[in-house]
Amino acid sequence: MQASSRSSFQPVEAGAILAGTIGACAGGGALAGWAAGDTGYGVLGGVAAGIPVGVFAVYRRFKGYFS
Repeated sequence: MQASSRSSFQPVEAGAILAGTIGACAGGGALAGWAAGDTGYGVLGGVAAGIPVGVFAVYRRFKGYFS
């Protein structure tokens, strides 16, 4: 029996997950800001919230690589 192979870390995929998550949060923030009357602050809040969410999403995807 062979040991299970370690998943490989792919920087392009990690970057795409990070950028996509931040973009989705920014879009949600834009919609919330538009509903509240100021789209710019909504986008800013969405990006600020999207950075830690994106880092967590990358960690969850590649958690086998980091341990």
